[in-house]
Amino acid sequence: MDTGFAATLGSWRDRRGPLARSLSAAVREAVIDGRLPAGTRLPSERELARTLDVSRGTVVAALTLLRDDGWLHTRHGSGSVVRLPAHLTERTTPWSLDRGGAGDADLDLTLAVTAAPHDAYLAALGRAVERSAALLVDSGVATAGLPRLRELHAERYTRSGLATRPEQILVTSGAQAALTLLTDHLHTDRRSPVLVESPTYPGALAILRRRRARLLPVPVTAAHGWDVARLAQAVRDRGPRLAYLIPDFHNPTGAHMAAHTRGEIAALAERHALTVVVDETMRDLDLRTPPRPEPHLGGATAIQIGSTSKVLWSGLRVGWIRARAALVAELVRNPLQAQLSPPPLEQLIATELLGDTDGLAAVLADRRARLRTQRDRLAELLAGTGWSCTVPDGGLSLWLHLGPDTLATELAARAARRGLAVSPGPQFAADRATLAHHLRLPFTATPDVLTRAVRLLTR
Repeated sequence: MDTGFAATLGSWRDRRGPLARSLSAAVREAVIDGRLPAGTRLPSERELARTLDVSRGTVVAALTLLRDDGWLHTRHGSGSVVRLPAHLTERTTPWSLDRGGAGDADLDLTLAVTAAPHDAYLAALGRAVERSAALLVDSGVATAGLPRLRELHAERYTRSGLATRPEQILVTSGAQAALTLLTDHLHTDRRSPVLVESPTYPGALAILRRRRARLLPVPVTAAHGWDVARLAQAVRDRGPRLAYLIPDFHNPTGAHMAAHTRGEIAALAERHALTVVVDETMRDLDLRTPPRPEPHLGGATAIQIGSTSKVLWSGLRVGWIRARAALVAELVRNPLQAQLSPPPLEQLIATELLGDTDGLAAVLADRRARLRTQRDRLAELLAGTGWSCTVPDGGLSLWLHLGPDTLATELAARAARRGLAVSPGPQFAADRATLAHHLRLPFTATPDVLTRAVRLLTR
C-alpha cells in the first residue's frame, strides 16, 4: 500500500514551491486522473511521512490544504478519505472544459455538453448494478432495448401528447446512432436529396456526407426560425424523400419551432411523402420559467429521435427512435442495429435515471437553473462587443453574428493562438462555406470560464 501510494503521486518533489503545496497538488491530480480513486482511505499521517520521506508537519500542512479545498474528508478516529469536491460534483460544466480538450487549447468551447448529475448518476449506477443479475444469465446480444426502458420512453411520449406504445421504441447508442441507422435504412435513392436546415448540427452533416447524400439546405435563423414557404418550395421543386430537422431549441441557433409551424410542416410532409427525422435531443432544455414545451412535430411521416447526452451526460450513450412499430421491427433486422445498440448495463442506468420521476425532475430543475444563469452571463459579457445574437429560450449555446467585417474562421484562428477553441459558422453549413460571419458559443461553462473565454475572444 505504502509503495503503491508513493508511486501514484509520481515525481511530486520536482515541483516548484513548498513541499506541502506540491504534495497536495499531486494528490488532487491523482484523484482527477483516476490513479487515486475517490473514496480511498489514506494512510495515517505518521505512515505518510515515513513513506514519502518528509516531516509530519509537511504531511499535516498538505492534508489541511486538501481538506480546506474539499478534496479530503477526515473523521476523528477513522482517518482521511479522498473525494471529489463539491465545486466539481455540483455543477453542470465538464471539468475538462476548464483545462483544455481541443488540441493545445487552454479553454475548449467547441463542445456543447454537460457533466453528469453526479450524485443522481452514482445512485442510479448502484441500483442498476443491483438489478443486473438477471441480465447476466442471458446472452446480452442486441435487441430493440430493455423492455422497461422502452416502456418509459413510450410513457413519456404519451404524457406529452404523442400516444406511443413500447413496440414503437428502438433503443440506440445515442441520437447520432439513431440517425445513422435511419439514414442507412431509408436513404436508398441517392439521387434524391436530403433536406436539412442551414445551419444544423455538424454531427448530422457528417453522417449524411458519409452516405454521399445530396444535401438540400433550407434556412433557419435565431430571430425568425423556419421559413415554411421556402421549405415547401424546396420540397415541391426538388422532391426530397428524407428530411432532418431540430425543432426544439435548434442546434446551433436556439430557435424554437412554434406549434402552428410544426403542424404546417407535418401536413406538408404527409402530402409529399416526405419522411421527417425529428431530433428532440434538446427538448428538455427549456430554460423558460416554467418550461412551456410545444407539441411534438408528429404526423404519419415523422420519426422522432432523442438522446440522454445533452440532458444527463454525453458519456451515457443511450438514445432512441420513436417510429411506427412495423418500421422498428424492420430496423431491428438491419445489420447495423447490433453495432448501434448500447450495452445492457448502460440501458439499466438510463432506466433508473428516467424511471425516477422525482429525481429526474430535480436534476432537470437544477440543470435549467444553472444553464439559465450561464446563458445570461454570456449574453451580458457579449453585450458590448458589437456582435449580435438572439438569446434563446433553451438549448446550450448562443449563435453569434459577428458583422460583415469579421470572418468567423479568422476570429477562431486568432482565438486558438490565445488558447481558446471555438466553432466558426461554416462548420454548421451544408456547403462548408456559408455562415462565414457566425460563431457558436456554448454557455455550458461556468461564469468564470465564460468571462475568461470572452476576454480571450475579444482581445
